[in-house]
Amino acid sequence: MTAADQKPPLRIGLTGGIASGKSTVADMFAELGVPVIDTDVIAREIVQPGEPAIEEIRERFGDAVINTDGHLNRAAMRKIIFDDDTARLDLEAILHPRIGEQVRRQADTAGGPYQLIVVPLLVSSALRDYVDRVLVVDCDEETQIRRLLQRDSESIEQAQRILNSQASRQERLAIADDVIRNDQSLDQTRTQVAHLDRRFRHLCDDH
Repeated sequence: MTAADQKPPLRIGLTGGIASGKSTVADMFAELGVPVIDTDVIAREIVQPGEPAIEEIRERFGDAVINTDGHLNRAAMRKIIFDDDTARLDLEAILHPRIGEQVRRQADTAGGPYQLIVVPLLVSSALRDYVDRVLVVDCDEETQIRRLLQRDSESIEQAQRILNSQASRQERLAIADDVIRNDQSLDQTRTQVAHLDRRFRHLCDDH
């Protein structure tokens, strides 16, 4: 069989609401040798100083969202997009095509029996059609808000606005092929990851 005849790896789209524990779960899969492609990492890379995307952001949103060293002022940007749906859509129009292109490029070279592609906004993303299965990291809203307050020092009101700007828990679960509950202990989460890893590797044989 030539390389051209080989099937692409099974692609698992991992998603979940903010502060649901997506990075924790992705790290656990990575420890098991699974290639992980994280759109949040890609998003940070494509807005580095000198990149075309950062200049488009400056043109659309002004110098207030750019630090003096040329880096994106994430706090300022986040406040704008969570208070203004039009601004959020404008930012997504700048970033999402570039992110999608990088995901496909990385997936083509990452190898592995299956790959984990982390997409926080998978419900509304064009990458939903690119993945073969959807894995949702799930926890209740109260847990998300508590983690947000601990992690980012948000106000309760701002934390709630962030949650409201994303797909609902019900919308995420509606597209899920698999679910990891991540509101208990890390050991329980790790057990779920190990179980799904075995399942995904088995599915690769039929992919």
